[in-house]
Amino acid sequence: KNSVKAMEKELVTWSLQGKEKAALQRSQIFQIPGGKDLETKVIVVLGKAGMGKSILVQKICQDWSNGEFSQFEFVFWFDCKQISLSEKRYSLKDLFLEFFVKPQEGSKEIFEYILQNPTKVLLVFDGFEGLHDHENVPRCSASQPEKDLCSIKELLLGLIQKKILNGCTLLLTARPKDKVYQYMSKVDKTIEILGFSPQQRELYITKYFEGLPYCDNALKLIKEHEYLFSHCYSPVMCRFVCFLCETVLEMGDKSLPSTLTTIFLKFVQQKITPTQTDITAMQNQESLATLARIAWYLGGKHQSAVKSDLLPSKEVKEFALKYGFFLPFAFPRLSDSGEEEFGSTFSDFVIQNFLGAFHLVLAEEVKDKSLTKYLSFPSKKKKPYNWLDLVPRFLAGLLFLQDDPYFCFLSSKDVNQSTKKQKTLLKDIRRLQINELCPERLLELLHCIYETQSNYLLQHVALRLKPDLSFLDVVLTPPDVHVLHSILKKSRKEFSLDLRNSSIDMQGLKDLIGLKNVASFRASLSDTVRLWNSLEQTKDYELLRASTEKFVLDPFKVKTMKDVSDLSDLVEMQEKIINCVQDASGCSSYEIPAIKNLRKIEFALGPVCGLQGFLKLVEILAAFPSLQHLDLDALSENGIGDEGAKSLSEVFPTLTSLETLNLSQNKITDVGAEKLATALPSLSSLKTLSLYNNSICDFGAENLAKVLPVMASLRVLDVQYNKITGVGAQQLTDSLRKSPHIKNLVMWNPTIPYGVLEHLQQLDSRISV
Repeated sequence: KNSVKAMEKELVTWSLQGKEKAALQRSQIFQIPGGKDLETKVIVVLGKAGMGKSILVQKICQDWSNGEFSQFEFVFWFDCKQISLSEKRYSLKDLFLEFFVKPQEGSKEIFEYILQNPTKVLLVFDGFEGLHDHENVPRCSASQPEKDLCSIKELLLGLIQKKILNGCTLLLTARPKDKVYQYMSKVDKTIEILGFSPQQRELYITKYFEGLPYCDNALKLIKEHEYLFSHCYSPVMCRFVCFLCETVLEMGDKSLPSTLTTIFLKFVQQKITPTQTDITAMQNQESLATLARIAWYLGGKHQSAVKSDLLPSKEVKEFALKYGFFLPFAFPRLSDSGEEEFGSTFSDFVIQNFLGAFHLVLAEEVKDKSLTKYLSFPSKKKKPYNWLDLVPRFLAGLLFLQDDPYFCFLSSKDVNQSTKKQKTLLKDIRRLQINELCPERLLELLHCIYETQSNYLLQHVALRLKPDLSFLDVVLTPPDVHVLHSILKKSRKEFSLDLRNSSIDMQGLKDLIGLKNVASFRASLSDTVRLWNSLEQTKDYELLRASTEKFVLDPFKVKTMKDVSDLSDLVEMQEKIINCVQDASGCSSYEIPAIKNLRKIEFALGPVCGLQGFLKLVEILAAFPSLQHLDLDALSENGIGDEGAKSLSEVFPTLTSLETLNLSQNKITDVGAEKLATALPSLSSLKTLSLYNNSICDFGAENLAKVLPVMASLRVLDVQYNKITGVGAQQLTDSLRKSPHIKNLVMWNPTIPYGVLEHLQQLDSRISV
């Protein structure tokens, strides 16, 4: 079973500029294009707790020991949650050759070699959040940081700031919302672990039960419980679900808990029960309550580890170690120090969350009225109260499980106190302005409500959701999608969903848009095309047609090259879908409404890819018959130039609905202006044309002047901030007399004498300066 932990998970690397996702192999982690060989390289691996960051770095270390990553001669691995507890001061040599590993001989020579060859050194700091208060640590100020004594945090800062061992490679792991982001300017590569796909979940479960008589039944049972299966996207959750399923099947049972809270309630009960007697039951309850208090206390300090001598009693320590809630570790002993020190760390972050919530339910000092501050959904702006981000869900679930036999088994406390807390929770939720919650808070509320399994609360929230739900740029995990789906299904309203850049998986997208009361949706084009391809292959033509009719594209903003290629794929997909829908429904003609009704395209690729992306966009513009507004004015100038203008002018005859064309700030000269002017009369609906801040001179102005009288639909022309002189301005003014349909000509140019421009404005008041 342990070998399953090392299964490959999909890694995603993020370009910090374009934020484009790309699958990444483990062997590519240390490849940094354009990186300076002699400078420290900082690579950050992000992932929620339990996603397998630690397993990944351990696998990297194992691969290195087997001959891979041969660019490194030395690899040092540190567990931050353990080393953060050390109050001692170390030199860099101590950190490497005492703290991590003690060579039998030649320490001095080895360390000298490391200092002279930093590019051959990989330093891994696992669990960067373990050094959570590093923003309060002064910069490493040691005059000789390689030799002087520093705290662990100061040494790490010195490494990141390239003051120590400049040229080495640093690999840090952290959670997405941790303070590692303040170092983003110094990070060369960011990777995020997104967890298991549905296929990988099935593979993990199959391997877990491999060789057991109920292997097939286990997978079937877990998949039948969709909420539990959705949580299996997280490797650590998958392991918990498998353990519980194994226990259930061994007992001959065929049912699994329905919520996260009941899973862990049963998990803790199953851990303790086999060895428990009536005599030890009360002791275990007391030890569990104390352990829960420790979990909450450490969570408040953003910690999961503690020195063993700080634990309240020997009994609690033995209880935690015996039942697997704690894992022991030893602090490295420096050669000149005395006794060896030991510590304990929670075996799992989720267990610490569950026990923290258990403490809040049981603790008499936590009054019912103060409960709200431990939940992370009351405020739109306020950050969650605690580092233990799953506590609100477990807390809500436990407050509605006080009569559950498993809860009673683990607690000797009177339930009256928790009954008051439950009533407080109900009152607070009823007071919430649910339609004003930001997406993250709304999702947290939905999870908490789902954990209660209270029909009243589920219905209460479902009725108060606003019809337009946006999750733009908010990561939606499979459990997020499940709770959202289950609550939307209970509502009588119709909903419009924005799922763009939410990293939603294909099954989740399919489930949400399949709801009858989801009237429309927006999603990333690549996700949508992938879903439609899947539906076409599985011949689910009914959902294929329904999803194409619900899909909204307008307005569409091009920000990356991928946006252009995705839009191109969508247009290409249309032909395939048309044939499928026509064959299935007998329709003689069918168009994807999103393509047919697209009215506005904003193009903001910037100067590097601007021309290349625009030339590709031009090839598909004819596919959008309702396009009214094409905007190429961006803060980071696109710079399509004369070549882009020429290419666009060639497709003008197909853009029959175009009303606004904004070509401002695109480095168009007289050459491009001439090409545009020749084709402009074919834009029969054009009302506004902006050529602001280009490089058009008098020759370009002359060509524009020639076509103004025949452009009957044109109302506004903007040629400000070009290089037009009084000559070109006069030509445009003369043309304006023959163009009564034009209402405004904006043509202030630094090259037109002010007196000339003022005179022309007096001749025709439609000229703006």
